[in-house]
Amino acid sequence: MKNFDAIIIGSGQAGNPLAHNLADRGWTVALIEKEFMGGSCVNYGCTPTKTMVASSQAAFNAGNASQLGIEITDIKVNLKKIVGRKNRIVHQWRGGLEKQAAKRSNITVFNGSARFTGSHVINVNGEVLKSKNIFINTGTRPLILPLEGINEVPYLTNRNIMDLEEVPEHLLVIGGSYVGLEFGQMFNRFGSKVTIIKHKDRILSKEDKDVSESLQEALEDEGIQFIKSAHAASIRKDKNGGLHLTVKLNNNNKEEVIKGSHILLAVGRKPNTDGLGLDVAGIETNKGYVTVNEYLRTNIPGVYALGDVKGGPAFTHISYNDFQIIYHNLFNDEKKSIKDRIVPYTLFTDPELGRVGLTEKEARKAGYNVMVGKIPMSHVARAIEMGTTKGLMKIVVDADTDQILGATVLGVNGGEVVQTIMVLMYAKVSWKLLKGAVYVHPTLTEGFFGLLESVK
Repeated sequence: MKNFDAIIIGSGQAGNPLAHNLADRGWTVALIEKEFMGGSCVNYGCTPTKTMVASSQAAFNAGNASQLGIEITDIKVNLKKIVGRKNRIVHQWRGGLEKQAAKRSNITVFNGSARFTGSHVINVNGEVLKSKNIFINTGTRPLILPLEGINEVPYLTNRNIMDLEEVPEHLLVIGGSYVGLEFGQMFNRFGSKVTIIKHKDRILSKEDKDVSESLQEALEDEGIQFIKSAHAASIRKDKNGGLHLTVKLNNNNKEEVIKGSHILLAVGRKPNTDGLGLDVAGIETNKGYVTVNEYLRTNIPGVYALGDVKGGPAFTHISYNDFQIIYHNLFNDEKKSIKDRIVPYTLFTDPELGRVGLTEKEARKAGYNVMVGKIPMSHVARAIEMGTTKGLMKIVVDADTDQILGATVLGVNGGEVVQTIMVLMYAKVSWKLLKGAVYVHPTLTEGFFGLLESVK
């Protein structure tokens, strides 16, 4: 049996910095990774997808340059070259993380699957490891829809779709949220016909209706087709390799058969907890996700969970903030809590959806006395000049305290722009502070002038 000051299961965006920082404090750390260093973000998520989104944006800009007076002809998408660039960047990031662990002599990396054999005992590759501090950072994986015939066809997920080297003729996407919309627009811009099937009556159903409708309109303008209020019933492959997807419409249960060349499953995630032996350790779970309190502690003292495996907002920056909270709390009496954080996030479509805090719908449901401001991006001078006027800006204010409850920027660089409002939310100051501000002209943030004038 080998004893460590800390055992970290999973080298994602919480596990890696935690391992490095604990090691720098002199702790002996066992870092267990069954696949690739860096977890989903580096290998299958943020890094590769946004690299390929950049290529799809370049293709779109080239194809629409004539609107700005630039004539470009003979545009070709070389998907093999795009994937090669993506792979190089992924390997660069992954290699950097491997070097960071290797240069710390008190980090021991174990390549294999971890399993609890006791509350503070882990078996990996037949070796027995023990520590009073164990951190679970095993993340999630794509949920495979139990669709009739799905195991008989070569389906795609967010992992293997980025390995395609030929553009699909017709991509069928099941799911109208982050993964489905980003990949749907990406491959539409590469040249695929794209059809997105959504179970509910609108895409991004957690967002306000005006936001989701505005984004859908922008995507439809590019040629993406949507089938909403429908669920996939079965799929089969014909003798020529084509796919036949049967969908049922929820309102009348009628069936419709859609023909495509490829199918992408984008219907959610599943926690990587099966096989961990959490039941043996006595660690409580809920639908497979590790149950934690506001300090990320499980019901077993000294055992914590970080990142997507604990449920909640599934974003890389939340995983990293989990590390920040746990690392702070290990060495300070005044504890930080996940209840104290404000959650920003971005959907990397075009227009880009930048969000922070509560939606209008959430704020009203929570009982706030709400004021709302909203303007279309077509009222923002910089967006007009750039030729990127799709989308809107929206802000939600607590009328009783004048503090900002949330904001949305659906527009060019929305994820960057919305974080200016996030700063005011952290400072807990009045929304009126920005109303009288001086903005650089012409910038996208200058749109806040009109946005705040519209609050009522």
